[in-house]
Amino acid sequence: MDVVRIQGGRALHGSITVSGAKNACLPIFAAALLTEETVTIDNVPELSDVHTMGKLLTHLGADVKQLDPHTWQITAKKITHFAPHKLVSQMRASVVLLGPLLGRLRKAVVSQPGGCNFGPRPIDLHIKGFKSMGCTVRMKRGYLHLDGSNMKGAELFLGGRQGSTVTGTANMVMAATLVRGITRIDSSACEPEIEDLCRLLVAMGARIDGIGTHVLTIEGVDRLHGARHRVIPDRIEAGTWIVAAAITRGDITVHGANSKHLSAFLDKLDESGLSVLTEGPETLRINATNLKLRPVDIITLPHPGYPTDLQAQMCALLAVTPGLSIITERIYPNRFMYVSELQRMGADIAIEGPSAIIKGRSRLSGAMVMASDLRASAALILAGLHANDETWVLQKLLVLWDFHSRAHAGQRATLSRW
Repeated sequence: MDVVRIQGGRALHGSITVSGAKNACLPIFAAALLTEETVTIDNVPELSDVHTMGKLLTHLGADVKQLDPHTWQITAKKITHFAPHKLVSQMRASVVLLGPLLGRLRKAVVSQPGGCNFGPRPIDLHIKGFKSMGCTVRMKRGYLHLDGSNMKGAELFLGGRQGSTVTGTANMVMAATLVRGITRIDSSACEPEIEDLCRLLVAMGARIDGIGTHVLTIEGVDRLHGARHRVIPDRIEAGTWIVAAAITRGDITVHGANSKHLSAFLDKLDESGLSVLTEGPETLRINATNLKLRPVDIITLPHPGYPTDLQAQMCALLAVTPGLSIITERIYPNRFMYVSELQRMGADIAIEGPSAIIKGRSRLSGAMVMASDLRASAALILAGLHANDETWVLQKLLVLWDFHSRAHAGQRATLSRW
């Protein structure tokens, strides 16, 4: 969708069920390459990235079937080690193919992934880890060539300037499951999505200790077998719905949300004056009809700290929270690109180094704004839901040009796909 048109100023009421987590699903799809047997995956979100990963696995030789909108079946009896640029370039998460290809085939040739809209995302820690396990790595014509014929268990340290690497941890764990010896990963990521991947691998026969901590120990086995696994709920989607209830002063019940995955986020909401009630094992109730918000200070950190993927949504909420709030981004540079668009809607936000200084006001106004990435889109839509008048959230410059052209020509603006 190129344009989201919002008539705001209305409270949201009702219930919603959260999708499966994309950031858990993609490495889990890749993990199916580690066995010749069938892996069945439930609670898969219906997203373009998931279909792209399915195409990648098919290109590698796997038999990939979508049994229903949220259930996929992958059988990788015979696979190849080459992932082409045409497919890898469509999705940066394709880098998680390196680990299972090395574990299963001891070699991989994968196009070098790029960055993203909010800054560079290098894979130097991935390469460092593979080299520590005995791989040779070379770059040739934009492709990473990895030879793991001498791979063995090793002591790895995956800490970086922005903390632990999530996809790097996924790659090391998957490779280590089928590598001779014991691999110990210090400063491993402990995000719920990594826990979910490890649970699948254990169900497939892997030996992993320390799941959910910053130290993972993997004892390599000769082979893995098939399994069936249900992907965890998307904690970022759940958090976005919670903010939607708060910013519109609504009353929403969110099903399929694990509060344990949102502890730092829920703690900040509680500090701001919003109480989120647990009404079941994975059911949260947000009644914000009489909410009086208070300003808060937030610093994004690796899990279990405040998640960077809920930074933009919270900024939209704090823009309409009386008082002075501060958000400091410690994970990704340039992740405040959306702020200039919130300012177009009347938000009083100043960027000082890695921090956003937010002076809350009672109301934002609708405007035509441009989204730079997924979380920015969410923040702008949330702001539009709050605003009294109409907001257009545009995804492409061509649509913006079309809107301006029609407006200046005295024509009524229309939604168009380009």
